[in-house]
Amino acid sequence: MRLRLDWPAVPASASPSTTGSSLGAHARPVHHTRRLARARQNAVVELLRVAPLADELAERFRAAGHRLYLVGGSVRDALLGRLADTADLDFATDARPDAVRRLLTGWAGQQWDTGIAFGTIGAVRGGVQLEITTFRADRYDRRSRNPEVEFGDTIEGDLLRRDFTVNAMAIELTSPDGRRFVDPHDGLEALAGRVLDTPATPEESFADDPLRMLRAARFVSQLGFTVAPRVRAAMTAMADQITRITAERVQAELSKLITGAQPRAGIELLVDTGLAEHVLPEVPAMRLATDEHMQHKDVYVHSLVVMEQAIEREESASPDLVLRLAALLHDIGKPRTRRLEPDGRVSFHHHEVVGAKMTRARLRALRYPKAVIDDVSRLVYLHLRFHGYGAGEWTDSAVRRYVTDAGPLLERLHKLVRSDCTTRNRRRAAALQRSYDSLENRIAELRKQEELDAIRPDLDGNEIMRILDLKPGPQVGKAYKHLLALRMERGPMSHEDAVAELRRWATDQGL
Repeated sequence: MRLRLDWPAVPASASPSTTGSSLGAHARPVHHTRRLARARQNAVVELLRVAPLADELAERFRAAGHRLYLVGGSVRDALLGRLADTADLDFATDARPDAVRRLLTGWAGQQWDTGIAFGTIGAVRGGVQLEITTFRADRYDRRSRNPEVEFGDTIEGDLLRRDFTVNAMAIELTSPDGRRFVDPHDGLEALAGRVLDTPATPEESFADDPLRMLRAARFVSQLGFTVAPRVRAAMTAMADQITRITAERVQAELSKLITGAQPRAGIELLVDTGLAEHVLPEVPAMRLATDEHMQHKDVYVHSLVVMEQAIEREESASPDLVLRLAALLHDIGKPRTRRLEPDGRVSFHHHEVVGAKMTRARLRALRYPKAVIDDVSRLVYLHLRFHGYGAGEWTDSAVRRYVTDAGPLLERLHKLVRSDCTTRNRRRAAALQRSYDSLENRIAELRKQEELDAIRPDLDGNEIMRILDLKPGPQVGKAYKHLLALRMERGPMSHEDAVAELRRWATDQGL
């Protein structure tokens, strides 16, 4: 069910009110008011269709004399028609945490109170995860992002402290007059215009929690929103405040941004506001005058295009974080290796080696898992290997090394290398794609003949020790590497030939 949010924009002269749905009826055309009313009603219907247990929970709170509201992302997503049937639901209530815990006992399948210091009790019922939080009216010390938790008494006060107006809408489930849509900060209007604005001033909001600036860029990527001018201005002025946030929290938001539907827009917002200088400085550093082919305004724009083209090549419904990061970062070594040659051309020799080291250092600083760090930096290191083999003359040995060095990243490497072709010269682009077609064909041919994805020497370590009468140690490893190099160069050997080569090597080594 996708809800229509395409009504005309409200005139700039319209003045917000502080309760109900924030724009007074006198400020809207009649048809606009009706569309707002329909959208609110549809949101209620959609939410309760997906989560009928919300009514069950509301009845328990109503009977105990408490108020209960659906809030946050579930209300937003219901209006956007993107609420999943198994969506987690967030509630706000005037009940204090101990009272919430008592009301959930015997109703929820399980509950937990790890967030009770912040007024949150979690629970699961019918496979749906719920979080019920007591109204908050926090104050922040503005040196860290840790609030001094204070409970509030009104939903309006609770919504004021939220990050963006599109997340500051609520549906009261316990009203005696039926379900009531609460929108004191024009969230519905902002949702219709796909604009991110803050309930309080953005300066106040970002001073309380600088992570909200990065979250704004994440929503730009995930939801296709733009940021209000005053939000962009505050992000630019306060970009250095993001350093108050832990690397783990920054990484979580950045990963959501990268795996969003429009990550380029999110990255551009980070760069344009200066936030990227503090969370991913290697990306804005790529804004060079030109690249080595004199084809692009800068390497930064080229990298954004490569990322978009890599996304187009994704085959799974799930976004590929590793591929997207590798595409974005594949050329970050260029600024450090940039040289002006005597003929006036620009070179970036060994930028893939430097870039792989820089990638590893940055992802470590952002506390990415080791597997992600290893895979992304490996792809950055290998992304130029294809161009080192000439104009498509792929020997069997070259193919074996390419496949072995890529290992399980081979399919991602294919996508990255093909995406790295952003030239507007159609003839050159076609030649590069044909050359890579040739490589993939050679890989396919050799796979039919050999176990290409698991190349090993023709003798294992135990056989090497037995034949040469060696004990475990460095010499065994050297012999193994020698046989592996032969396997790469010649392909499979018979057992007799492998033994002969091993003995020849041992003689040369004086064994």
